[in-house]
Amino acid sequence: MLRRPVGKSGIVESNMEVTDEFDTGVVHPARRYNYWLGGTDNFAADRESGDLLAKSYPAARTAARANRAFLQRAVRFLAAEAGVRQFLDIGTGLPTADNTHEVAQAIDPTCRVVYADNDPLVTAHARALLTSTPEGRTRYLEADLREPARILESLEILDLTQPVALVLVAVVHFLPEQEEARRIVRVLLDALPAGSYLAMSCATTDLLTPEVKANWDESLRTGRSDVHPRTRAEFAGFFAGLELVDPGTVPVGEWRSAEPVEASLYGAVGRMSPATLTRR
Repeated sequence: MLRRPVGKSGIVESNMEVTDEFDTGVVHPARRYNYWLGGTDNFAADRESGDLLAKSYPAARTAARANRAFLQRAVRFLAAEAGVRQFLDIGTGLPTADNTHEVAQAIDPTCRVVYADNDPLVTAHARALLTSTPEGRTRYLEADLREPARILESLEILDLTQPVALVLVAVVHFLPEQEEARRIVRVLLDALPAGSYLAMSCATTDLLTPEVKANWDESLRTGRSDVHPRTRAEFAGFFAGLELVDPGTVPVGEWRSAEPVEASLYGAVGRMSPATLTRR
């Protein structure tokens, strides 16, 4: 086991224990997503899984790119228009172009970002690639969304008296149970102050043809898929009590986009107002 020492400003930091080895024969969503985005940080099992899912949902690669573009537009809005300077990005995936901290720190170099993902390969790449501006800070945690308390215990570089953007892009749909997923998101939001935001996307079959939806459902039933879609109402439930930012809940390819792209994921950004806190 290795422990990453806390670094200076401008260096990615990790205070979680991580292993030097991982099983390349086990599919991981972050590496499959990397494959769909055209990256090279994936293995045969990830590519095979990606190709199988693409047979059930032919627009998978397009959707992955549209989802990535939604993340970048959402972060740009949060930093440039909403004035957020702190981000907690869970399920970040493998580093690629225009990561959360790069988009945010291009707007304000003092932005601070904590990433969390449960894939050791992501950890290894984060160590090498996720460098911050000297004025800001970037930390990486090897942690699972299903352990929100553990994540919240490791946010030393964030000031939880000031607004934080909780970024949950294409990650909650890996949690099969809706109520458990809502509980986890609520635990995270309850730790944040008024003025914080939730930026989230999630797969859905609402936007598919009956034939493609049937293929998706069959892939999920047979274990070929690990993506559990939500209806529009279920997705909206994660934003209960939050003030939705215009245009509200829409397909990710339509969220503040001049050129909408077909993608079967919902996306939204919501703000926690003082009234949100009194309704808890």
